[in-house]
Amino acid sequence: MTGTPYIPEKITVHLGAPSDKSAPNVTLDFPDYIANVASSELFPTWPETALRANIYAIVSFALNRIYTEWYRSRGYDFDITSTTQYDQAFVNDRTIYQSVEQLADELFNDYVVKQGQINPYFTAYCDGRQVQCDGLTQWGTVELAEKGYLPYEMLQYFYGNDIDIVKNAPVRENIPSYGGTPLEYGSAGPDVALMQTKLNRISKNYPAINKINPVSGIMYADTENAVRTFQSTFGLKPTGIIDKATWYKISYIYAAVKKLAELDSEGVLLEEIPLNFSDVIQKGDTGFRVRHLQYYLAVIGQYYKYVDPVDITGNFGEMTENSVKSFQRVYGLPETGVVDRDTWQDIYRAYAGIVENAPVSTGGESLPLYPNVVLREGMTSEYVKVMQEYLTYIHRSYPEIPEVSATGYYGPITKNAVTLFQQRFGLEPTGTVNANTWNEISSVYSDLYYGYVKKPGQNPGYTIT
Repeated sequence: MTGTPYIPEKITVHLGAPSDKSAPNVTLDFPDYIANVASSELFPTWPETALRANIYAIVSFALNRIYTEWYRSRGYDFDITSTTQYDQAFVNDRTIYQSVEQLADELFNDYVVKQGQINPYFTAYCDGRQVQCDGLTQWGTVELAEKGYLPYEMLQYFYGNDIDIVKNAPVRENIPSYGGTPLEYGSAGPDVALMQTKLNRISKNYPAINKINPVSGIMYADTENAVRTFQSTFGLKPTGIIDKATWYKISYIYAAVKKLAELDSEGVLLEEIPLNFSDVIQKGDTGFRVRHLQYYLAVIGQYYKYVDPVDITGNFGEMTENSVKSFQRVYGLPETGVVDRDTWQDIYRAYAGIVENAPVSTGGESLPLYPNVVLREGMTSEYVKVMQEYLTYIHRSYPEIPEVSATGYYGPITKNAVTLFQQRFGLEPTGTVNANTWNEISSVYSDLYYGYVKKPGQNPGYTIT
């Protein structure tokens, strides 16, 4: 996985140690796997609250392995093993306890996260009698249950008070993160942005790898050089091209330096993950992904004569479907009205080309476009300066949003102003500026300054036919 986590429909289990090539793999439905592990590790006579706490830990552990592609990034053809030396106990074709199965069916799409992070938390655990560990102890949950602890309180007891439980996560096909097409000089899209983000984090531990600034989603010389250095550092042929082997090696090293499979993981923040459409987005969908897509289409529609404009509503209705179809027609894609990975890559590429040639200016009535990179604390850029000017002007009408000096540096004061703006206008208060926040700040500024809200990309200056 490369974006926000989901529950896989299936999971492939290796019936032995990872290096045991003679051991077979079995693939089964994810809820059936959870019920099998719970029946192999837990006693059905335990208090229900203890069973629930343990199943949360079992689900989260398995999802962590899948989210990080822990084994697949190492070249294995499975998601997890059946041995507790490495993972969780799994006994193929074993009898499943009915009470455990019912709980597994209820809880299989709930998992533990650390607050502010999106990755399934590595819920390390052991039995607490024969084996001791730093995480959850299974027999310890029984003792806590007898003292009246609830499942969430048990998880807090073992993993800290800063945890949340994600409820009813979506269930989808487990799609490999590598899209199948090598990324090379000139490639564009969220896959490039994702690799740039991961390489930048890896460079903190391996400073010979140059920083890529900004994370543009376009593969130019700086990204190519970073890839070459990475490849040389980790024993790959230094081609500067991100093929399958390089993709998964980057993913593997990224998970290692972030300690994503450890109790003290630094975790993955939502703003670290470029918006990607490895899953389709289509008519009937709602939410921030739809708003982000509509923003891009609204801009593209102002520049491309034959791409239908669209309103930014967060609802994927007929207007958005028609806009997607018109874009697909212009780019020679199947006119499905559904945004799959190929369609999103071309949308991203089209938008990136517009931004690259659009001025960063506040002169006249021209509002600059979203720079195609999330603005966050520590960054310095012309776009940050523009945003600071807008926030200061908005302060005149909304004094709860503080003034910000237009320095171009995104410091704590700017982050606080952005957070307060997001809270005031119903956005997720992340303190970072993605396309949705940029559009909302620009819209509020436009309404206050000009007396009307300008659409993204309005007055582009030229039209691509």
